[in-house]
Amino acid sequence: MNEHKYILEPYKGMNTRYRCPSCKQRDKTFSQYIDTETGEHIHPIVGRCNRESNCGYHYTPKQYFQDNNISFDIPQPKAYKPRPVILQPKPVSFIPVEVFKASLKAHETNQFIKFLIDLFGVEVASQLVSRYFIATSKHWNGATVFWQIDTQGKVRTGKIMLYNPTTGKRVKEPFNHISWVHKALKQPEFELKQCLFGEHLLIDKTKPVAIVESEKTAVIASVYLPQFIWVAVGSLTNLNAEKCYILMGRTVTLFPDLNGFDKWSSKAKELSRFATFMVSDLLERKATEAEKKQGFDLADYLIKFDYKDFALPEPEATEPAPAVQPLIKISENEQIEQPKREQLENWTNWTPIKRQTESWEQDITQLENYFTGFMLPTKPVKLNKCSTITDCSLFIESHFATVKANNGKRTFLPYLNRLQELKQVLTTNLN
Repeated sequence: MNEHKYILEPYKGMNTRYRCPSCKQRDKTFSQYIDTETGEHIHPIVGRCNRESNCGYHYTPKQYFQDNNISFDIPQPKAYKPRPVILQPKPVSFIPVEVFKASLKAHETNQFIKFLIDLFGVEVASQLVSRYFIATSKHWNGATVFWQIDTQGKVRTGKIMLYNPTTGKRVKEPFNHISWVHKALKQPEFELKQCLFGEHLLIDKTKPVAIVESEKTAVIASVYLPQFIWVAVGSLTNLNAEKCYILMGRTVTLFPDLNGFDKWSSKAKELSRFATFMVSDLLERKATEAEKKQGFDLADYLIKFDYKDFALPEPEATEPAPAVQPLIKISENEQIEQPKREQLENWTNWTPIKRQTESWEQDITQLENYFTGFMLPTKPVKLNKCSTITDCSLFIESHFATVKANNGKRTFLPYLNRLQELKQVLTTNLN
């Protein structure tokens, strides 16, 4: 690539400076890259932040082209010096709305939904079906469709999978039952660009995000730890910039399957220009040797517990919870109702440990130092008369992710308070 073809836009007044997509300061501190031949910007997120403080965001044209699989063709004209020519990607294709709507039926035959009902009961299973638009396919009898719906409400594609209704495991005999809706439709010109499974839920800006490999794990984990928005990338190798740039500026915790921790830790560093990434080593610490050989994922670990044991007492509301849009756009003329966010936790008898609106950095640091040096109990811990912590490690990890993502927001003060309360309980028991 000619290093002079793309340059940071020269300063010509504040109209040539923009809000940084990473730190999002009100001051215009962001310089975008331009094509020197056309004068056009490469993309709104391709540029460098000029903040004096350490934002550090710098997304180059080369990185953008690599992340989005944009290839280059170098012509060889006789009279001119060869220059790279960008081959513009084809327009993205979408699944027709009528195909999507037709799949949202016959749930009684869906073997994965049968497993969810056995695991959580009809009410919770119904909420999951509505929240993630879990659908049914005739491709195989009882098969499930996990739709990929973007933040604009457009359906990119759907993964078709078959599950054992008793074990919840994928059917792999006599062959691995995985296919795609866009392939089943036999559209040779279909231009696929995948997005995160569950991406439509990201319209909620109030929660941190958790990423897992499989769609099944995202669905199940959302019941046990509803303080996160749970999305999936589809496989160990599908964690990439193309899917994750939608997470710009958010706080994200990665929960890799067993044996995927090192790979996703490396990926987290690469993707740090988009968001604040943390990687959970919960399974690496908790799994037995037998479970490691089986390649356990977070869902395998969580379903060993009763999801009701993860319920925690709720405080009286100190301020209205941020609203979640009730609809997602499916097409210009049609809208399909999105389920309201359910209050899965039944909070009672909460006594605040502290009330504050300033930064919680000092409290968070003190708590992290305390728990880092403390040998956590492996048995359940009774937090108060209304709640018992089934797994201390998971409790602490998820609560820290929540308070860091929502530092100073009073709505999320209960998460900080519960960490303080656990510290008090452990210290009292120690003495």
